[in-house]
Amino acid sequence: THPVNLLNERTLKGTFFGNYKPRSDIPNVVEKYMNKELELEKFITHRVPFSEINKAFDYMLSGEGLRCMIVMDS
Repeated sequence: THPVNLLNERTLKGTFFGNYKPRSDIPNVVEKYMNKELELEKFITHRVPFSEINKAFDYMLSGEGLRCMIVMDS
């Protein structure tokens, strides 16, 4: 922030989720996914079993994985 902006009473604010409201937005996202309006599968780069969950963290930390899906053992 530039010091002059403080004199003009301007503020810089950050947010964790942006303008996302989980309580109302998650049902909308689920509905769009169920109606095939969102293609979330193309963001999943790896699927790993729960027993190999550390491998998913390795993928993410190395930058190799965008999104890892953990498959629960049956």
